[in-house]
Amino acid sequence: AGDGVMKLAEAMENSALALERRLAGNHDRLEGILRISSAEWFANYVLAPVLGELTRRHPAIVPEVIASFRLLNLSRRDADIAFRIVPFTDPDIVQRRLMSMPYALYGTPENAQKMVVDPASVGLILMNTEQSHFPDVAWLLERFPQSRPAFKSTSRAIQAQMCRCGMGVAVLPQPLGDATPGLQRIATPDLPPSRDIWVGYHQDLRHMDRLRAMLDIADSMLAFKES
Repeated sequence: AGDGVMKLAEAMENSALALERRLAGNHDRLEGILRISSAEWFANYVLAPVLGELTRRHPAIVPEVIASFRLLNLSRRDADIAFRIVPFTDPDIVQRRLMSMPYALYGTPENAQKMVVDPASVGLILMNTEQSHFPDVAWLLERFPQSRPAFKSTSRAIQAQMCRCGMGVAVLPQPLGDATPGLQRIATPDLPPSRDIWVGYHQDLRHMDRLRAMLDIADSMLAFKES
């Protein structure tokens, strides 16, 4: 009996969420909150100018950024639109590849010099264990097998700060690494693998004007970053 009631409750919840999404998607005025999900570094160093231009053109739109590495549920309206480095798997999500994000190896000038003389003396700053499958982690471990892991974090911004403190070298998105004082790019025979940035939103929101306005600005401002 409990299982039967649970199924009915879930169906009611899904219907209510669908109604909420469609009402939001039919909102034809350029005003209101636009909930945006992205990693903190992406919001800080890539998305910020886009959001600034959005509010300049449409002052009644209020961007609400949810800065987290967690993959939020767009079907439940955890966010209206999301930017992330992996494609979406939900069949109800409209998605596309927005841009290619270049990465590079960064360190302090002192650590950059040490990498030339004795790479084993410099620690590696990596993603956490759960994200150890990321291609930049594999690239870093393969290029410097004698170097020891010195620090791990889910946050690229924290990695950059630990790198700045001299804890080791890190592979960082170039917009973040280039903008962090005290860090410099370290030349390598080949660059770390780039990552695609995907943007997605629920199909029920495809007519939401404030979402469309942001996507138009993001396309015009980020297209030049294609590698």
